[in-house]
Amino acid sequence: MKKRQIGNLEISSIGMGCMGMSSSYGGLEEKEAIYILHKAVDLGINFFDTAEVYGPFTNEILLNKALRNHKDVLIATKFGFQLDPTKSGIEQISGLTSHPKNIRKVAEESLKRLGRDSIDLFYQHRVDPNIPIEDVIGTMADLIHEGKIKHIGLCEVSEKTLRTAHAIHPVTAVQSEYSLWSREAEHKILPTCTALNIGFVPYSPLGRGFLTGKLQMETLQNHDFRKNLPRFQDEAIKQNQHLIEALELISKFYHCSNAQLALAWMLHKYEHLVPIPGIRKINHLQDNIAASEIIIEEEDIQKIDNIFQPQYISGTRYNEKELQMIDV
Repeated sequence: MKKRQIGNLEISSIGMGCMGMSSSYGGLEEKEAIYILHKAVDLGINFFDTAEVYGPFTNEILLNKALRNHKDVLIATKFGFQLDPTKSGIEQISGLTSHPKNIRKVAEESLKRLGRDSIDLFYQHRVDPNIPIEDVIGTMADLIHEGKIKHIGLCEVSEKTLRTAHAIHPVTAVQSEYSLWSREAEHKILPTCTALNIGFVPYSPLGRGFLTGKLQMETLQNHDFRKNLPRFQDEAIKQNQHLIEALELISKFYHCSNAQLALAWMLHKYEHLVPIPGIRKINHLQDNIAASEIIIEEEDIQKIDNIFQPQYISGTRYNEKELQMIDV
């Protein structure tokens, strides 16, 4: 597995998003999830992404069980959602909170669940408009000095907030949704990360499975998060399917899968970028890893860019409620 530099971290060129093993997409049996995580390490992945809210809590516990004997791998986790303990599952999310006391509370509890002495990369999951970013970064910097976390990250952050935060303490990475059909980050955040030598970690780099061309909506479980997203409604699916068909023509030319081409496309465009596709099957794991070896000609990068122009995408990436949590 090739390595890439994310701030001061050297990590595998493709990481692994672990949310879907515990929540949102139906989850996995623990034994199967641990097997896939072990296989990922064997194949060279050393960067795993989780969060307090995944489960909630259960995903961090899963990573502890799977990776407790692999102290050389890097784990990123997150704080920032207000959780209601009287409810269960995803329904526990009741809002945002980045109050310094909560940041410290989550750090301590995540360390226990992960079974680690320090968190490699600690993200603010969403910007809390009620807490100044100066207070958030100040608290995270204190946690670094105390040895509880090693690096600071921000998720779905605006250029203005990122620059303010980075001036207080170096930000190692920004995590935002980025894929062929979610390219808002190209406008400001990706250029800012390049200018400031900040790593960029795209989540949902395969469009929550849609860009693979293999997703079958009728097979999704009733509580699957995607069923409520605008892009996954019937009419949007029909329109967006034309983009997949155009992508497949280029995939066939390179003798690769759509998933591999979608990952290779972004790896080719930005050197400081490490995608974290969600992986719940061994064949998907092997397929994604092979994407780091694909070299795409510049003219084909341009063809792919042209196919996935924003005006051709049907449906927004989130519902209005989730979009309101994005820092713009």
